[in-house]
Amino acid sequence: MDSAVLQLQRQLSDYKSSLYNEGFLDDQFTQLQQLQDESNPDFVVEVVSLFFEDSERLLTELTKTLDQQSVDFRKVDAYVHQLKGSSSSIGAQRVQRVCIYFRNYCDEQNVEGCLKCLQQVKNEYTLVKNKLETLFKFEQQLLAAGGSIPMQ
Repeated sequence: MDSAVLQLQRQLSDYKSSLYNEGFLDDQFTQLQQLQDESNPDFVVEVVSLFFEDSERLLTELTKTLDQQSVDFRKVDAYVHQLKGSSSSIGAQRVQRVCIYFRNYCDEQNVEGCLKCLQQVKNEYTLVKNKLETLFKFEQQLLAAGGSIPMQ
């Protein structure tokens, strides 16, 4: 194996470790990766892309619902619950964590708290989206260089 491939593998491995160490991802993401094989090489990218689409729709709905004159907290809670579930299913730990606080503010019918959490969820979502897109680019570079993606 040439040194460029080895260097890419090391970079990918270090980057992936940082995502776990910084709490962006948890073991659920590892389990997701273990479901990927030769018969379905794009499994993780496809699942994560669905998560991105779903999250963006939910964040738009949450923004609209919280902008109403009288907020329907049941609706807000339902959206946050969906977001918490989908972020949990791909291992987006920090998004999931903010959703837990968000639901507490829904229970209290605290508009200010909900708006603050919405901002935090949007920030964490944007961060994890950028991190995962970078991870997938690393993987593509490694494969393009003739390497293989090491399993964690």
